[in-house]
Amino acid sequence: MSRRKLRPEEIELWRQVAETAERLHPEKGRNEGPKPRPKPEKKPARRIDGFTVGQNTQPFARTSKNLSPTLSEELRSAPVRMDKKAFTKLRRGKLRPEARIDLHGMTMDRAHGALTAFILKSQAQGRRLVLVITGKGKERDSDSPIPVQRGVLRHQVPHWLSVPPLAQAVLQVSQAHISHGGEGAYYVYLRRGR
Repeated sequence: MSRRKLRPEEIELWRQVAETAERLHPEKGRNEGPKPRPKPEKKPARRIDGFTVGQNTQPFARTSKNLSPTLSEELRSAPVRMDKKAFTKLRRGKLRPEARIDLHGMTMDRAHGALTAFILKSQAQGRRLVLVITGKGKERDSDSPIPVQRGVLRHQVPHWLSVPPLAQAVLQVSQAHISHGGEGAYYVYLRRGR
């Protein structure tokens, strides 16, 4: 969009207004305006001899750094909802489970159904501590860039216990003591039946 030029009558009107105007700051000279900023000095460009892009990089090494906490760390950091004294005994393997279920070797669908029935039946019978055995899972050598979880059931059982219908029955989930299966088993402390 280009500016239009002023018409002669507009220029004459402006001159009349300018003649009657008084200066706001008469002490300043007529030509004094804002001072221009000093221009920064240009430094000569630094020359780098014998440089090639990527010359200091290390060769690519395949590492498996998984920054998410392990399953054991997540369970250890979970808040304690049961009696602290009983929880300490539980972690040391001093409490004896009243019932146990072995999901080791089952498919996901079969294991989920069996776990649900077992937990709800145990709560209805008034049991407080049960042992859920999942197995540690197989160690797989994989060249895949995507990490593969070891022990599908081992990772899935805590999730199943934290969502309905089992969440209302479960008070605390903890990794079992080595005497009861260690990493391949969970203590499940149940709420009192209603």
